[in-house]
Amino acid sequence: MDTLTNNLKSQWDKLKAENPNLRIRNAAEKLGVSEAELLATQVGETVTRLRPEFAAILTDVEQLGKVMALTRNEECVHERKGIYLNPDFSSPHAGLFVGEDIDLRIFIGHWAKAFAVEEKSEHGDRKSLQFFGKDGLAIHKIYLTKDSNEAAFDELVAKYMSDDQSTAESAIEVPLNIDEKADADIDVAGFQTAWKNLKDTHEFFGMLRKFGVTRTQALRLAPNENLAKKVEKDVIVKMLEGAAESKLPIMVFTGNRGNIQIHTGLVRKTMWHGDWFNVMDPDFNMHLDMSKIAQTWIVRKPTEDGEVTAIEVFNEMGDIIVQFFGKRKPGIPELKEWKDLVATL
Repeated sequence: MDTLTNNLKSQWDKLKAENPNLRIRNAAEKLGVSEAELLATQVGETVTRLRPEFAAILTDVEQLGKVMALTRNEECVHERKGIYLNPDFSSPHAGLFVGEDIDLRIFIGHWAKAFAVEEKSEHGDRKSLQFFGKDGLAIHKIYLTKDSNEAAFDELVAKYMSDDQSTAESAIEVPLNIDEKADADIDVAGFQTAWKNLKDTHEFFGMLRKFGVTRTQALRLAPNENLAKKVEKDVIVKMLEGAAESKLPIMVFTGNRGNIQIHTGLVRKTMWHGDWFNVMDPDFNMHLDMSKIAQTWIVRKPTEDGEVTAIEVFNEMGDIIVQFFGKRKPGIPELKEWKDLVATL
């Protein structure tokens, strides 16, 4: 172990002793390093490096049985329990898991490192698979639950264990693309016509690229207020509480540059904890830092199945934090109850 790594390890040990409940993500922030760099200091003890064969590893996760999938960004944490079913890595654009419980859109080009982690604590051991980008930020984590197959986890770790078990780790800063064209340089009329002629919600991203607009700029330049209306962030709380009360199934999309994780179904128990508004259900948890929300919009997109309504939530960089929809599938119109709920907001 080199001096730098050794020094980082002892700094973290000291920090853990002072703050036993401090999460590794927050510890990394305090120490001015990435989470992957900090995690790597434990290689050979509680951490094993895995070969970066992401599609193969994820395909084998089904053998673990029921696990907890965690995807987050700076402002929102999305945790969903289930079994990883129906993997599809045939597309060069995105890998997929499409199941009732585990529903992911994976952008594997951003994945760089994989670790198996066994955390020891007085509450028992926690085993997980953890995946990081080139910048050392966590993209996705998979935790064993009481219903998981631990022997299959140990087999998976042995199968994909890397020859490189070094404790040194590097992180490369990934540049943020935050350049926004001036409105005057955009074909606004063409953009608005394209929006009104959408046939599928998945065409929206392509439309943004075609006209060179950022997402929040697109909402500002929408054809009319019915298609994009800026609202106060407390709309999110009202919507989640309303959906819980009326037992309305919704969809919750949270992601980062490497993965989008989707919950489809009911939300039952909602609660505040400091600045965070939370959904705390047996198989789905969401933690949303309300203090970091800069913009909230109600957005409607035309499709062949009728209009699709979303609540889209952004940070001050204009990055999307979380999106909410009524439960729906292609070919099926949006739930009237969802339309009605959003209309009350």
